[in-house]
Amino acid sequence: MTGLHWRMAIPSSATARGQGAPRSLGGLAPFLRPYRARIVLAGLFLLLAAGATLLFPLALRELIDGSLAARDRGTQVLALRGQFLALFAVAFALGLFSAARYYLVSWLGERVTADLRNAVYAHVLDQSPEFFETTQTGEVLSRLTADTTLVQTVVGSSLSMGLRNAVMGAGALLMLVWTNPYVMTQVLLILVAVVLPSMWFGRRVRRLSRASQDRVADASAIAAEVLNAMPVVQSYTAQARESARFDAATDEAFRTAVRRTRARSALVAFIIIANAALLLWGLYRGTEAVLAGQITAGHLGQTVVYVIILAGAVAVLGEVYGDLLRAAGATERLMELLQARSPIASPARATPLPAPAAGCAVAFEGISFHYPSRPATPALRDFTLRVAPGETVALVGASGAGKSTVFQLLLRFYDPQSGQVLLDGRPLPELDLDRLRGRVATVPQDPVIFSASARENIRYGRPGASDTEVEAAARAAFADDFLRALPQGYDSFLGERGVRLSGGQRQRIAIARAILKNAPLLLLDEATSALDAESERMVQAALESAMHSQAGRRTTLVIAHRLATVQKADRIVVLEHGRMVEQGRHEALVAAGGVYARLAALQFSA
Repeated sequence: MTGLHWRMAIPSSATARGQGAPRSLGGLAPFLRPYRARIVLAGLFLLLAAGATLLFPLALRELIDGSLAARDRGTQVLALRGQFLALFAVAFALGLFSAARYYLVSWLGERVTADLRNAVYAHVLDQSPEFFETTQTGEVLSRLTADTTLVQTVVGSSLSMGLRNAVMGAGALLMLVWTNPYVMTQVLLILVAVVLPSMWFGRRVRRLSRASQDRVADASAIAAEVLNAMPVVQSYTAQARESARFDAATDEAFRTAVRRTRARSALVAFIIIANAALLLWGLYRGTEAVLAGQITAGHLGQTVVYVIILAGAVAVLGEVYGDLLRAAGATERLMELLQARSPIASPARATPLPAPAAGCAVAFEGISFHYPSRPATPALRDFTLRVAPGETVALVGASGAGKSTVFQLLLRFYDPQSGQVLLDGRPLPELDLDRLRGRVATVPQDPVIFSASARENIRYGRPGASDTEVEAAARAAFADDFLRALPQGYDSFLGERGVRLSGGQRQRIAIARAILKNAPLLLLDEATSALDAESERMVQAALESAMHSQAGRRTTLVIAHRLATVQKADRIVVLEHGRMVEQGRHEALVAAGGVYARLAALQFSA
């Protein structure tokens, strides 16, 4: 099933904090529902295994009262043989039923966990950048790994054990009430005295489990942040400081885990002691009944085994309850992720776009926008810009002027608070997101290189491209020579984030990726910022060819701080504090003596 299907199925009430374990775990219902047949089959084998276990005391009673009580030696031997064969038949059935239940439940745990991870990951990938302004990557990874592992433990093991022991405990209790109603009335009172305090302890364990998982996620977030910034950390000799920060986070997680473990240990101790009292009380009253001649020795043996089954079931249920409480906290955290709704989504009925042409028409009409994390600081104010198909427009201005925001809005990572952005005359919110972004190719200032081969990194722009097309795009980006010089050529692994390449080489890989995508709208964000003078000349030529397709010239928007790279643009738009203050060609803007002229004077005189 797709991530969208799962998201639509998640009940909104499943994630509220402070709910009990059963209600929190109810969020897993949509992931269990597709496997109803397996769940029913596992439940059947669970009941059969529990029933086989409950037959043992009856067989034991027959063995003691029937076989051992027989006076004739031959009759006794034959009776013993029959009773032991019956016991073996019960054990054989118990083994088969238990193995089948174990396989089905383990398969279910693995499958549901995989589906849950896939659904959470797919849902996170659909979130807008606004989500990542407030959610750390390390926390998401912690939920994808640690929390789903807890859920797997419950679905694939603990829940099955809990149900099995609940059935056996209930069966043993019914048999004890039927055979020893007076004694069991007293035992039930003791049982109630065990359950009520266990529930109180359990609520505390659940709260501490949730807190412990949050602290582990905090430590994971710190580690993910630092490991992605190792050159900066080492250049500022901050290893000791970062180690201390991580130590503090892990120590806090440890202290929280100790509090959780202490509470759970108290719960376990209470359950064991109470169960021992329950067992000894039943044994004591049963022995008294045998001495008084009220029941037989076999009856006592049967009663003792049923009491042991009941006590063991209660003990296991106490352990399982602790696991359920931990999994409830994990489920809440996962459901919170699945419940997050991106403000950016495709409409139910998308407006169709015309067939792709050489270039797109782009229009910004009266745009005012501020980032959700900075509501008091406008990134764009009353911004209007129209770009004709095939036109090359450069955006220049000081840092923070709003240049990158133009690209963010055009890719519809955000929607403006007022005004509208149009592509080929259609407002972006009316367009399917995949089709919209399929019309755009980008070359970011900080190119992203994946942990894959050079060929696959370029093919990321168009997954179905042939090797010949990949190599043609690399030649157009002047990347072919250095790629062929790598140990395995285009099939060379580039390392995490492209650590085996220079900054200029990574930039040319990104340019080749954009060229291969062959989109009618090209966005260049400081595309030559990481290149030396010689490489810049080559890539400028490559970008010039990238701006043209067989059908004609592509629409191109260029962000540049180095004004020498945009002098040949059809139009230069100057931004200052989120407003357009000037536009025109290079020569006219220099002659006007405005903001652009001052920037040009500073750069060219330097």
